[in-house]
Amino acid sequence: MTTPQKSYVEHVAVRVQDIQWHIHFFYEVLGMDVREIDGPTDAPNQYWTLGGLQLMHTPGFTAPPSNDAGWLAHLGIMVQDLPAALQAAQAWGVKPLPQGSNWLQLPDGLAIELIQASGTSVADILAINPREKP
Repeated sequence: MTTPQKSYVEHVAVRVQDIQWHIHFFYEVLGMDVREIDGPTDAPNQYWTLGGLQLMHTPGFTAPPSNDAGWLAHLGIMVQDLPAALQAAQAWGVKPLPQGSNWLQLPDGLAIELIQASGTSVADILAINPREKP
């Protein structure tokens, strides 16, 4: 069997009540800088990060229970310095999860798994612009 093509997930869209909190958390804790903004910069409707996250401002959104099959289970995020990211996250009032010290739950219910990357792989991947025209 031949695989006709290769693919990867370019981004994941997540509904959040407080988009500014999430923008600041993902930037200040994980260094995920802006790629694109829909709406005014001080109150965006949507916000895309370098690294594949799309935050969708959804006032009044309540996440279903984490065991509901219709809800995103978690985001796995590669980080260049896991201890530093975990230390920075503590100031944000995130909840630890029983899966391990690298698992955190954000205020809107989103679970993230922070994973230590090897070498310079995070910087290497972020240096690639997959939308750049040849």
